Amino acid sequence: MTFDSHKLDIRALQFRDLDAIEALLPQALTARSSGSILDLAAHLDRIRSYYGLLTCLSWLPTHYQHLFSVFVAEKNRQIQGAVQVSPSNRGATTWRIDRLIADPSQGAQDTSTALIRHCLQNIWKARTWLAEVKVSNADAMAIYRQNGFQCLTQVTHWDFSAELLTALSQREPDLPNLMPVNNSDAPLLYQLDTAAMLPHVRQVYDRHVCDFKTSLFDSVMDGFKRWMSKTDAVAGYVFEPQRKAAIGYFHMQLSQQGTFPHRAELTVHPAYTWLYPELLAQMARVTRELPAQSLRLTSADYQTEREEFFQRVGARPVEHTQLMSRSVWHKLRETKQVTLEGLQLSDVLGGFQPARKPIPSRWLQHLYELESYKDETNPDTSHGDRN
Repeated sequence: MTFDSHKLDIRALQFRDLDAIEALLPQALTARSSGSILDLAAHLDRIRSYYGLLTCLSWLPTHYQHLFSVFVAEKNRQIQGAVQVSPSNRGATTWRIDRLIADPSQGAQDTSTALIRHCLQNIWKARTWLAEVKVSNADAMAIYRQNGFQCLTQVTHWDFSAELLTALSQREPDLPNLMPVNNSDAPLLYQLDTAAMLPHVRQVYDRHVCDFKTSLFDSVMDGFKRWMSKTDAVAGYVFEPQRKAAIGYFHMQLSQQGTFPHRAELTVHPAYTWLYPELLAQMARVTRELPAQSLRLTSADYQTEREEFFQRVGARPVEHTQLMSRSVWHKLRETKQVTLEGLQLSDVLGGFQPARKPIPSRWLQHLYELESYKDETNPDTSHGDRN
């Protein structure tokens, strides 16, 4: 794709572009980017170390072929910006803009718009797009709104300090039906995820039962990613035997060396909000054997009970972001109907024309009645004809 008005060329990332993108980070972060400079610099280091392996993922016939989709905007052989996108569900119908950076000294708004439009127009599998933007970053929110994104929900990122986790771990959680997660539990987790979301949010994410299953290849890839990032994973869910349903679920990404905060995903059925202190105590006990580090959790603005509980136990909101979405309908390319010039329809069907003009059926009926009348009025003639 070429952005004609500014002569920007959008193409896939190449290894030689990594140094230029890294040099662009300090000045680009003040204008359009999400996340900290340390997070993005560490991400670039991982890409540089495993570039060959990440490139090979595009050859796989699974959803992992889309996990390394990075495009750069180039003008006069100078990198002006970059965007990284990835699918949010197994069917690749919903995609997410993970990172978007642009050089403010070279027209960051135009570069960002060109990168976003390239993704919207060229990734045909995506029906819906997501982007998470800091509420304080008014420029970035304006760019996404300009490109058709609308606010979906506001997300708050909470920080549980190491001291708070130690205090919470002293309580014994009352979870008699805490179960480990496996593929047979995918329908239960899917129903829980559906019940915990608002209808319009659930429609955007477009998750299915397959999104909660893990294949052998997925297990290998997840283990490799944990090995690269020096993390460990723990997951569990609470089973309600009377309703035969999952009512609570958590998944934790634990830092083995304590170099970055633990991260967790927490889902609770709206009718069982009493599970929040029990599950949080269980999650705090999991971190006791690891180096002291804080825990990061998120909550949306429609999860009022969760935010009230987090405030009550002493968690600290560290960041507010706006989750934005946009739907995309790709027009099917029309194909011209192939016709044979100079060939008339009468010529094609000429061989199917009858040799003589057919007699209408009503005349056949009149002829039959006339013959019957003659037989009745002239019986001798009729007998003679028979003889």
